[in-house]
Amino acid sequence: MRIQVTRSGGFTGQVLRAELDTATRIDAPHVHALAREAVAGASRAPGYGVPDGYHYEITVDGRTVHCADPRLTDSQQELISLILHQGVVLPPLSPGGDWFAAPA
Repeated sequence: MRIQVTRSGGFTGQVLRAELDTATRIDAPHVHALAREAVAGASRAPGYGVPDGYHYEITVDGRTVHCADPRLTDSQQELISLILHQGVVLPPLSPGGDWFAAPA
């Protein structure tokens, strides 16, 4: 299972993206359960929490849902933390969805 998290917003507005592939993880059953619960408790449409709060996109095997601080479920919080801390950091996307190339 591939799980991707994109965090945007916050005070600085920086975007952070990370992805985790559970194929070789010993804790894969736990991560799969977290992902199922996180997706079940989220919305398919973007929603925003509080000013300067974070907005998250969680993509699990191609299905994307949205959630925001401070209204995260426990499973969303745990999954987001796991992916952002243990996943592979990805470059941010431009607003049009293309890979963003930083100026040289």
